[in-house]
Parts: sequence; C-alpha cells; structure tokens
Amino acid sequence: MEKLIITAAICGAEVTKENNPNVPYTVEEIGREAEAAYKAGASIIHLHVREDDGTPTQDKERFRVCMEEIKKRCPDVIIQPSTGGAVGMSDEERLQPVELLPEMATLDCGTLNFGGDEIFVNTENTIKNFAKVMNEKNVKPEIEVFDKGMIDYAIRYAKEGYILEPMHFDFVLGVQMAATGRDLAFMVDSIPAGSTWTVAGVGRYEMPMAAMGIAMGGHVRVGFEDNVYLSKGVLAKSNGELVEKVVRIAKELGREIATPDEAREILGLKKK
Repeated sequence: MEKLIITAAICGAEVTKENNPNVPYTVEEIGREAEAAYKAGASIIHLHVREDDGTPTQDKERFRVCMEEIKKRCPDVIIQPSTGGAVGMSDEERLQPVELLPEMATLDCGTLNFGGDEIFVNTENTIKNFAKVMNEKNVKPEIEVFDKGMIDYAIRYAKEGYILEPMHFDFVLGVQMAATGRDLAFMVDSIPAGSTWTVAGVGRYEMPMAAMGIAMGGHVRVGFEDNVYLSKGVLAKSNGELVEKVVRIAKELGREIATPDEAREILGLKKK
C-alpha cells in the first residue's frame, strides 16, 4: 500500500470552546494546533478560520494571516482551505480563500441537511462555478461528498469538463450517510479508477472510520472539526493527540505515514 496521508481538520466552523476549550479561534491558536498536528504526522491542514471570538469567517485577509502563521511553523505542510465556510454564507464569501492560490481547496458536491433547520446549500451552478475558479487558479479540489449521490454529481461534472481528473475525494460519513464498513466500501467502489480518497468519520465514528480507511488503502482525516474526544468521555488536548492516535493505528496495520512532499506526489500536486 502507498503511504498514508493524514489530514487534520483543526477547527471547523461549528465546534466551539464550549465543546472543547482547546478548539482554536485566534491566529496564534490556529498556528499552534496546526503545528501540533503536523509534528504528530499530518501532511495536510484542512483550514477553516475564526474571528477571535470564535465567529466563523471566510474573510480572505483572515485566511492570509492564519496561513502565514501556519507556514511559519510548518513550512512544507499542505494547507487546504475550506470553501464550505459556514451555513448561510454566500458563494462570494465562501470562495475568498481560493484567491490566495493554495495548493488545494475543498469542493462540496451537493446540498445536505446540517442539523435542525440548517441546510448547507450547494446548487449545481455553485459547484460548477467553484470548480471553474479552482481550475483557473490551478487549485486542486478535494471533492467533499456526504453520500453516494454526491459522487455521481462529481463524476458528471468531470465528464462535462468542470472537474479535472484524477479526482481526490473526501468521504464525510456520519452526517447525512451512515458510517459503517458497508457504507465506506460502497463509496470506495463508486469512484472512478485512478481516484484517491480520504475518509472522515464524524463524532464517535472518527476512529473506526480511520482504522477502516487505513486497512483499505485510503487516507484519513481527523481533527476537532469532526470530533473533540480522544476516547469516550475524554476530551482531546490537541489535534496532535488525534493525529498521534491515527499514527499508532497505522503502524499496527503496517502503513507508513506520508510526509507533505510524499502526499504531493500521491495527489499530483506541485508545491507552491
């Protein structure tokens, strides 16, 4: 099997310090958490940013200073800004970090229920426009899919020329679609040959999905965005602790950990 790419989703847009006091908000805190994850073995930092009070924002300048802080601490790490932002943001708001020309950014390929009355909206035109902008700026999209139908959308848009192949998918399971071995295998079997994939299990599904992803030859995302606990009832002290747990599982299963440059080679990225 190829080496394991670990992505650390260090803060997200929804989780707060009330859920875990170690969730980062400030530029310094975001840099600290990225560094902890990187030193533990993460080669990609999946990045949302916050105002100092924890309010989620897609402001380009806030992303710029956070990315600079991360690069100061982790010079070779891959930074992958989110274009998902937070529920209710406009497309223009959400696309701002792509203007900073990161190596990667996320591309959500469908609309989903996000709890209560919240709906995370991604229309067909939104998806196509986001993909077009990323292509123009040479930013590789990570295709975020929350169910099988979103894979089908991505395949259709690739055939229409909006998404370039080979594609890299992130299966986010435990939100709209269940997180079981059957579900993960179904998703993996549904993507085009030559694609790469990562799995992110939400909440209590994080580590079971990580273990399955490692054993199946895929890649793994963990972090406070998806889960704030190290084990049942035990809050993680940092994103680094969650990455360290994945590294331990990987070593037991015989998977070596990819460095950022090895991750670039696997994903077909050119360092910027």
